[in-house]
Amino acid sequence: MPRDYDFPFELRHLIYFREVARQLHFRKAAETLAVAQPALSRAIAQLEAALRADLLNRTRRGVEVTPAGQLLLERIEPILRGLAAIPAELHALSSGQVGHISIAFTGLAMATVLPGILRQFSQQFPGVRVELNESPTSTQLAALQAGELSCGFFHPDAPTPGLRTHELLRERNGILLPPAHRLARKAKLELRDLADTPFVLFPRSHNPGFYDRILAACRAAGITPRIVDEVWPRANGIGLVRAGLGATFMTPSEARHLPGDVAFRTLSGPAPESRLVLGWRTSPEPDPALAAFLKVARA
Repeated sequence: MPRDYDFPFELRHLIYFREVARQLHFRKAAETLAVAQPALSRAIAQLEAALRADLLNRTRRGVEVTPAGQLLLERIEPILRGLAAIPAELHALSSGQVGHISIAFTGLAMATVLPGILRQFSQQFPGVRVELNESPTSTQLAALQAGELSCGFFHPDAPTPGLRTHELLRERNGILLPPAHRLARKAKLELRDLADTPFVLFPRSHNPGFYDRILAACRAAGITPRIVDEVWPRANGIGLVRAGLGATFMTPSEARHLPGDVAFRTLSGPAPESRLVLGWRTSPEPDPALAAFLKVARA
């Protein structure tokens, strides 16, 4: 036995001592522990010999705990309580009631489905710590494949090896305009109506698939978009629209939560489509906390 683990007593010695110290009576302690009183007395004597200290004073009226015994009692109480809690803690871990998951998301996810998922999950699994990080699709995919994320909410271009996905949202985009824009009063627009309108987009490297769908929709409408700025995160692009610097694309679900100082209009004809999925690694199998989150999110 390595020296660090070579204790001169056993766990039962500590349990026996604690019970005698609680009851201050050997007979009563023996009855509680369901052991013979002589065996209990021998165990206490063995513990005192191992520790080279008198832990209890025997008197005619019962037992008194010595200062050394009180010190030992203070040290072993948290140990024994911790040991007693292990089965419940292991059950909570295996059932997903406790743990930690790291989640990445895009602006579309936070503006639509993610708050409801987080609310439902926190109500059902309050012991799981959730770490959130806003990241573009390209960053999420790299982090997921490297094992740095539990799961992500992102916009896929194509199936990604090693990842499973569950689609949460698929919508045609409309257009978000500054309130003073000449087309802001029209109920419905086409992309060709926006030929002279500057656009605020995001860097293509963040989400190449959606960026290219925007360009394809513009080509189908017979226009070449005039992109005046590319910013991230999503909230910054919306801020530039509110400042009157350009228009941007947005889904109806996301637009419902915007303030009144911008104008959202649906698009007839060609329009890019947004796809939002929940993605996670296929291997290894999700731990219980992540499995519980995936179940809530997919529901």
